[in-house]
Amino acid sequence: MLLQIFSFVLDIVFGLLTSICLLRLYMQIERVPFGNPVGRLVFAFSDWLVLPLRRVVPAARRWDPSCLVAALLLQAVQYLLLWLLMAGSVPMAWVAWMAVFSVLRVALSAMMGLLIVYAVLSWVQTRSPIADVITRLAEPLLRPLRRIIPIIGGIDLSVLVALVLLQVAMMVLGQLQMGMP
Repeated sequence: MLLQIFSFVLDIVFGLLTSICLLRLYMQIERVPFGNPVGRLVFAFSDWLVLPLRRVVPAARRWDPSCLVAALLLQAVQYLLLWLLMAGSVPMAWVAWMAVFSVLRVALSAMMGLLIVYAVLSWVQTRSPIADVITRLAEPLLRPLRRIIPIIGGIDLSVLVALVLLQVAMMVLGQLQMGMP
């Protein structure tokens, strides 16, 4: 039970930090300004790790791979701690594979959360800086689906379809992870 509790706490702490690093990367790719409350929060929680990595990992056009490296490092540390707790009962390569799968899982979960917040905000028609950031981040995910799925009765079903597709991707990822040696 103690291992479960420790694993849960690690998953929360490292998952949040990983999602913030991935959000920073996504905001850079989508050219969302960081002068809003979301951007300031992202900088506050990720600068300590991303800025030193920039000295080692060079930027590539519109995106900063040091954010992705930071996310992978955070997940590697999480699974290294778990590996140490399990007294090395699994091969060390497990740490690297779990880190990669976990970054993908965090990214998919973050996209699902973003789309749920976007849908809720679209119902209440709020005009705030956070709503604008959420919209700018969600629109690129929904744009390809909106080309295919028509608006039915004045209702945009693209968010629902995107959530279903993301959930299917999570299932596939889980099966791949379970099939891993």
